[in-house]
Amino acid sequence: MSEPTSSKFEIRLPLLLACTLALGMFIGQKLPHYDRHFRFVTGSQAKGMASRALDETLRYIEAKYVDSVDVANLKNDAISQLLAQLDPHSVYISPEELARVEEDMTGNFEGVGIEFLLVEDTIRVVTPLSGGPAETAGIMAGDKIVRIDDSLVAGVKIDNAAIFKKLRGEKGSSVRVDILRGASRETRRFTILRDVIPVQSVDVAYMLDEQTGYIKINRFSARTHQEFMEALRPLKEQHNMRHLVLDLRGNPGGYLNEAVDILSQLFSEGKLLVYTAGRTEERYDYKSTGRAQFDIDKLAVLIDEGSASASEIIAGAVQDHDRGWLIGRRSYGKGLVQEQYPLSDGGALRLTVSRYYTPSGRSIQRAYRRNDPEYADEANRRLQNGELADSSKIHFDDTTRYYTGMGRVVFAGGGIAPDIFIPLDTAFAGNLFFEARQRLPIFAAQWLDKQRQKNMPKKLEDFLRNFQPTDADLDLLRKKLQSEGVSWDETAWRRCQNALRQELKARIGKLLFQDEGFFRALNANDPAIEKAREVLRSKEPLVPNQK
Repeated sequence: MSEPTSSKFEIRLPLLLACTLALGMFIGQKLPHYDRHFRFVTGSQAKGMASRALDETLRYIEAKYVDSVDVANLKNDAISQLLAQLDPHSVYISPEELARVEEDMTGNFEGVGIEFLLVEDTIRVVTPLSGGPAETAGIMAGDKIVRIDDSLVAGVKIDNAAIFKKLRGEKGSSVRVDILRGASRETRRFTILRDVIPVQSVDVAYMLDEQTGYIKINRFSARTHQEFMEALRPLKEQHNMRHLVLDLRGNPGGYLNEAVDILSQLFSEGKLLVYTAGRTEERYDYKSTGRAQFDIDKLAVLIDEGSASASEIIAGAVQDHDRGWLIGRRSYGKGLVQEQYPLSDGGALRLTVSRYYTPSGRSIQRAYRRNDPEYADEANRRLQNGELADSSKIHFDDTTRYYTGMGRVVFAGGGIAPDIFIPLDTAFAGNLFFEARQRLPIFAAQWLDKQRQKNMPKKLEDFLRNFQPTDADLDLLRKKLQSEGVSWDETAWRRCQNALRQELKARIGKLLFQDEGFFRALNANDPAIEKAREVLRSKEPLVPNQK
């Protein structure tokens, strides 16, 4: 019986395929290889692969590029350039930066809890943080740290970063420090058990007078509302505070929700405080909860060119609802909201997802161009055009008229203008003043070392009332500046001497009486605070548009 044709074909098919494959391999070897890595893909495949193009490009550079390159830096630069095409506040945060950023925003870190200065290769304790591990162990202000564990840290080259690395560590771990105290030449050894250390966002709270309290917030971290309430409680319960001065000058912002929670202490239930909206984000209204624990009668909020973001949310709500006075200078003008997303390299993407609007509908974001190098230099631009000294120089990008609850006209597109303008005193605020001011912490520590045997005031009230740096003290500062090569201008020196005298008193106050000593000395005769006290004592419910 003959074999079926189909069976013969099945036997020959593998041989035919093998010959075809061999021929293809031969031809392939003879073809040029310069596009062997190219392939055609469908549209859906191309979309998926495009997201990996940056990583692939960087891998080729690392493997094949003619010179050695730092691929990690290239990647960071590429991402930063990409985000620069969007807006000034969408940024890439590297893994190295992320830990520091999270410390600032979560409001804590793990360590020993001291504030220190590095003075002539010696670590000097400015203050152990109240209730922290260092204070518990017995460390005192003025102590000099000479050894950390087995490492000598006095009289050797060391920087702040290296000190942080030695003192910080996991909660529950221990670190030994040897210190010198006072005039004694004998070292004392302390073992400090590291713990979670809160990073305070409320700098200070105290009474300005019998009726008026003062609270300064330096940023809006995850604990700011809690800290604000803790600061407010003794002012109300122990001092019967009626009015409040809230100082947001130089506050760059932070968490929106923390600002909203603080505003809920200032408004009745259901008041619109701020709302957000974006391309993919529907409008969301933030309203006051009405769960205020303490009554606050009149309110003054201090702002300046450094007040941004969450600070402007508070300022906008207070102004639009005529809740109190805004005093100072025009705020920064940041009306964009960011969300932070983790990245696979350990860093994070902080991406703008919406805009926020004040209750009257204002977007206070100032104008920007893509990849604009001048955007971050806004304060200097305002100084140069005279706005910081003259309110008539204020310019808004949006001329649309918005109205507060009392019918006052306000504008958008460029920050928030205060109700009462306080000019910057540019007569003394020059290069010499700023060069001198940044050297004052170390100068004050050295000065105080030599004064220990003298009768320095033991109580803060006596210090504020009776102590004043002398002309001789300022002459010592002059000699220090000149010895360090600071460019000298005798006229500028005469102009800034009184301001430096007050700054020096504040720095000495911090060494003796911590933050309250610093801020109470610094705020004495502050024109914005004096104006706030004046309007809070007035009988008018609001003083509109004073200059």
